[in-house]
Amino acid sequence: MHIAEGYLPPVQAAAWTLAAAPFVVHGGRALIAEVRERPESRLLLGAAGAFTFVLSAIKLPSVTGSSSHPTGTGLGAVLFRPPIMAVLSTIVLLFQALLLAHGGITTLGANVFSMGVVGPWVGYGAYRACRAVRLPFAVGVFAALALADLSTYVTTSIQLGLAHPDPAAGVPGSMAEFLGVFALTQIPLAIAEGLLGVVVFRLLGRVAPGELRSLGLGAAVPAPPRQAAGASGSGE
Repeated sequence: MHIAEGYLPPVQAAAWTLAAAPFVVHGGRALIAEVRERPESRLLLGAAGAFTFVLSAIKLPSVTGSSSHPTGTGLGAVLFRPPIMAVLSTIVLLFQALLLAHGGITTLGANVFSMGVVGPWVGYGAYRACRAVRLPFAVGVFAALALADLSTYVTTSIQLGLAHPDPAAGVPGSMAEFLGVFALTQIPLAIAEGLLGVVVFRLLGRVAPGELRSLGLGAAVPAPPRQAAGASGSGE
């Protein structure tokens, strides 16, 4: 997903930056509102940002000009909704470009659009769809993280295909080629990320039940153990 510096034509790089900018601005406002309304959510916000940073820093070579790795944005999308993930992803990608040489500055807008906009919205939509049909919470979390990951790479394939059309098959052929190469690594990574998300939410349900309930995620909190029948009775 980290499209390298200079790998996109300047016009396309600028266009993706303009496309991502409104989502980042809206996400910044949503982040400020979240902190004001629920100051206790700061730790979870930090955890969501750290989760995204660590997972998306795991870099596996994929195709020339990009790389494969988990994204981690589905977790924050379920916790805080997609807008906030646009600004958190921007911060993560900026630090990675400057400190780790993952991605570039001119391609930052394209990377933000794929990882910080499309991924969180697709993942959150999958989560809401699972909850709407009353599937278990864990299924919704798995779908959110796995599809946020996969949709990010579908978007990246479109971006790369537009930038580097195949001489014979054109843009559609180039997109198909990029998708085919990404699929070799990204499908198993997406499955692993979905499973990891389920584990993380189970942990959060034990260590931060109050914060999850305040975010409307009481389904992630384990139910208290039932008392044995007659345990509270007086007996004789």
